[in-house]
Amino acid sequence: MTIPASFIQELIARADVVEIVGRYVQLKKAGANFMGLCPFHGEKSPSFSVSPTKQFYHCFGCGVHGNAIGFLMEHAGMGFVEAVHDLAGQYGLVVPEDDISPAERARAASQRQKQATLTDVLEKAGDAYRKALRQAPGAIDYLKGRGVSGEIAKQFGIGYAPAGWRALASVFPDYDDPLLAESGLVIVNNEEGKLSDEEAKRYDRFRDRVMFPIRNVKGECIGFGGRVLGDEKPKYLNSPETPVFSKGRELYGLYEARAAFRDRGYALVTEGYMDVVALAQLGFPNAVATLGTACTTEHVQKLFRFTESVVFSFDGDAAGRRAARKALDGALPYATDTRSIKFLFLPAEHDPDSYIRAHGAEAFAGFVAEATPLSRFMLEAAREGCDLSSAEGRAHMTSNVRPLWSAMPDGALKRQLLSEIATLVQLDAAALSDLWATAAPGPRKGAGAPPQAPQRHSEPDSYGNDPGDYYPDLPPTQDYEPPRYESESKPKFQPRKFTKGKRWGGKFEEPIEPLRGRGKPPSRPDVAVRLVLSNMAQWEALSHELHVMLCDLPGEHGALFTWLDSQLHEHGVQPWAALREGLRGLDFAPLAERLMSVSEAGPVPEGEEEQHLAEAAKELGSVLDFMLDDRLKAQQSEAIASVGKDPKALERYKALEARRLELRDRIRASGTDTA
Repeated sequence: MTIPASFIQELIARADVVEIVGRYVQLKKAGANFMGLCPFHGEKSPSFSVSPTKQFYHCFGCGVHGNAIGFLMEHAGMGFVEAVHDLAGQYGLVVPEDDISPAERARAASQRQKQATLTDVLEKAGDAYRKALRQAPGAIDYLKGRGVSGEIAKQFGIGYAPAGWRALASVFPDYDDPLLAESGLVIVNNEEGKLSDEEAKRYDRFRDRVMFPIRNVKGECIGFGGRVLGDEKPKYLNSPETPVFSKGRELYGLYEARAAFRDRGYALVTEGYMDVVALAQLGFPNAVATLGTACTTEHVQKLFRFTESVVFSFDGDAAGRRAARKALDGALPYATDTRSIKFLFLPAEHDPDSYIRAHGAEAFAGFVAEATPLSRFMLEAAREGCDLSSAEGRAHMTSNVRPLWSAMPDGALKRQLLSEIATLVQLDAAALSDLWATAAPGPRKGAGAPPQAPQRHSEPDSYGNDPGDYYPDLPPTQDYEPPRYESESKPKFQPRKFTKGKRWGGKFEEPIEPLRGRGKPPSRPDVAVRLVLSNMAQWEALSHELHVMLCDLPGEHGALFTWLDSQLHEHGVQPWAALREGLRGLDFAPLAERLMSVSEAGPVPEGEEEQHLAEAAKELGSVLDFMLDDRLKAQQSEAIASVGKDPKALERYKALEARRLELRDRIRASGTDTA
C-alpha cells in the first residue's frame, strides 16, 4: 500500500503537533515553543521542546525528534500506515492509496469501520461490567482480599461479569447482533453447523468472573480477561482472536504503564493480570503481562518503543524456566548494545505480589536490580544438559548456542559473547568464528561457477544498484520450495503398526495403515500429533525451537500443539484419557480422535516399556528432524525474498544453510535419509 507523498505533506501541515503531543505530555509555554518532560527517556528537568511554527518536536537530552506522525509511531507504538490513518481520522481526512483498486480500498475502509465498531461494542460491555461490580459483593471481596484498592480498580477499569448465561442481553437489546460474537463477547453454539443462525444457541462467554479490560496503546478496549472467583477451570479466560485483538501482539497494562516506564526506567514483564494490578498497587506501576501466551518478538518490539530496559519476571519453577526460555528467543533480535534485557526468577513459593508483601518493595526492587542479564541467561540456556568437562559436551553447547548468538544484532555485545562462548568451549574466538563460517554454502556440485542470484531479484533497487553485485553466491530460486509434509518427501522409516498386546512405536516391521478415509500416508504433523498424544512427556522433552515449529503449524495441527503446550504448563504431563476429556468441544478434537484411533492398542508387554519409549522417542525425533529441515528451507526462501531490501539477508541465509547441513548430517547418521 502506497500513500501519496502529497497527502502526507498535507496531513502534517494540517495537524497541530502541539495538540498531538500535548495529549500525552504536559507542556508549558517557553518563548516561541513549548517544553515538557521527554516521554522517551527518564528526566527530572524539561528538555523536550515542541515547536508550533516548525511543527516539530526535539529532545535535547536523548536527541529524539520528529513530526506528528513520528510521535504517534514512537510514543503510541503504531506503524507508519496506522499512524497516518489515525492522524487523518482525527482531522476528518480520508487517506488515498495509490496502488490498490477501488474494491480493495472499500474493503479496507469497511475493515477500519468494523474495528471501530467492535471497539465501541467492547467499551459498552466494559462499562456494564464496571457497573455490575458495584453489586457483586463476592467479586469485591476477592479484589479486597488481593489488596486491590478502589483507586487501582478504577485505573485499570476492572469489572464483573454476572453469573447468568445471557447477562449481556440487558446491555445489548439486539442479542443476536453478529458483532457480539465477532467481538468475542458472545459464543454461538451451532452444533457443528446443524442449526440455522436463528436456531443457534447464544450465551455470554464471560460468566461469574472478575473482568480485566485489555486496552491497546491508544486506550481503546480491544478484549477482556476474566478470572474465576473460585477454583473452576480455566482460572483465566481471554477474549478470542478478533479483528481488533491478537494476544500474540498485545500486552496487558501497557496503556496504563507507559508513563511509568519513563519514571522507573524499565518495563517489568510478568505472567498475569493480577500480577500487574497488584504491582501497581504496591508501587510498581511499570508492570505489564503477556496474555496467556509466550512472550513474542512482537511483544518485545512493542516494549522497546517505550523503554530501553526490560526485565522479565518468572516463577522459579520448571514452567517459569520454560516461559523465560521462550522470552529469550523473542528478545534476542532486539538485544542491541544500548538496551538492557534481564530475567528475574522469583523463589518457587512466590509471585511478585506475595514477594513484595513478604519482603517489602525495597527488597523486590533490589531483586530486580540483581536480575540475570540476557547474556548470562543465554549461556546458561545453551549449556543446559552439556558436560563442559568433555569434548562432546562442549561440542553440544556449541551447537546449542549458535542459533541464539546468530539471532542477536551485530554489535559489541554480540562480539563479546563470541569470546565468552569460545572460552567455554575451549576454542579461541577466531577458531569458533571459522568453524561456524566453514559450514556456509559453496558452489553446488557439478557447477563450474557460483550460482547467480534469482531473476526476480535482479532488478535495480531504489538506489539503482543491482542486488547481483552484492550477492553473487546466492542460490537460484528453484532450489527452494514450500515445506511439504506428505509422502513426496517422507523419510525411509515408517511409523509402526499397532498389534494386539503391543503399542505403536514398538519393534515391528509392517508400516502403519493409512488413516481411515484417506488414500495417502499420514503427514509428518499427523505422526507427531500421535506420538506426543500417546506420551505427553515427550512434549516436555522437546527443545523450544521444536515447540515453536509445531505450534506454528497451519490449521488444526498448530492449534492442537498450542493447546497441548498450555495444558502442560497448567496441569503437567497427562495421559491420553485425560487429554481426550480436555479436548471435548474444541475444534481440533476430531483430528486428535481420528489420529489416536489408529494407535489404539493394549498395554506394552512386561519388560519392554523402556524399549518402547526409546523407539517412540527415536521415531518422533526423526519426524521432527525432517520437519525442521523443511522449516529452515522455508526460512531460507524468506531470506532470499529479502535480498535488495535487507543487507543481512545473505548472512541469514548462510547461517540457515549451515544449520541445515548439520541437520542433514544427523538425519543421515540416523539412517532415515531419503537421498
